[in-house]
Amino acid sequence: MNLDDVFLNPERLWWWIVVPVLVALYIWIMRRKRRTGMRYTNTAVLGAVIPRQSQWRRHLAVAMSLASLVTIIAAWARPNGVERVPRERATIVLVIDVSQSMRATDVKPNRLDAAKQLSKEFVSTLPPKYNVAVVSLSGSPAVKLPPSTDRGLALRAIDGLTTQDSTAVGPALQTALAAVQMAPKGDNGEPAPGAVVLLSDGANTATESPLQAAQALAKAKIPVYTIAYGTENGSVDLDGVRERVPPDRELMQQIANATKGTFSSAESAGQLDNVYKNLSSQVGFEEVKKETTAMWAGYGLAFAVVAALAAVSLGARWP
Repeated sequence: MNLDDVFLNPERLWWWIVVPVLVALYIWIMRRKRRTGMRYTNTAVLGAVIPRQSQWRRHLAVAMSLASLVTIIAAWARPNGVERVPRERATIVLVIDVSQSMRATDVKPNRLDAAKQLSKEFVSTLPPKYNVAVVSLSGSPAVKLPPSTDRGLALRAIDGLTTQDSTAVGPALQTALAAVQMAPKGDNGEPAPGAVVLLSDGANTATESPLQAAQALAKAKIPVYTIAYGTENGSVDLDGVRERVPPDRELMQQIANATKGTFSSAESAGQLDNVYKNLSSQVGFEEVKKETTAMWAGYGLAFAVVAALAAVSLGARWP
């Protein structure tokens, strides 16, 4: 962990060296006091002259004082925390597999129809200022809708998806990257943050490497949130032959890892609905550093109050 990422003034943490020095000094004083006490043989007389103090309260006062010092120094170094705040704008590219395997009925009524319905619900939950693009994943990936804030257009683009041959994952990711770059820039001339949601139920059938395309997205700092869709027992009839069409979870995991996105698996419409709800939360927020000096100062105050109470109880004669 880099301290510069956690504290705005990490050089001030050198004052923590004082803490072990004070601990060593306290231990030395206690041992010296114990040796001094051994010189007195008449402990009854000594106890009558000097009231016996509570050891645990003394140790508590010292421990809380040191804890207060540690947290106050940390607060002085200006620590950073991470807060999740809603994004003002973003471009979300929804890549939906429309290969022939999406006709499988292991997800009712079939994979494609269920995916289209839940994808529309997902799009409807995104903030109004978000641009949404739709890309079809097949042997010939295509941008069905360039980035737009018009949700009606997005829903119609999803409704219009139909099955096609093959599953070219790499070219589909390249098409998604191009779609992100189509988004209009903001008032400051900067493009909105982009993210890709890739839903696929099959293995890649193209010669282009999906991971090479994923690296291009990673270089552009565009995460890909992948969904491996369908069950291991899913099957379709192709040219009169029944073929199993299990999802390629390993590939989806690799793409997500390469782009710092997340991987999910959905074997039913209910699971896909939950995945989309989680994704809505992820793409709708960003992590922003926030100084937490006040919080650490509050910890220091709490430790100081406990230390003060322990010190007062040592000096007071309770009835």
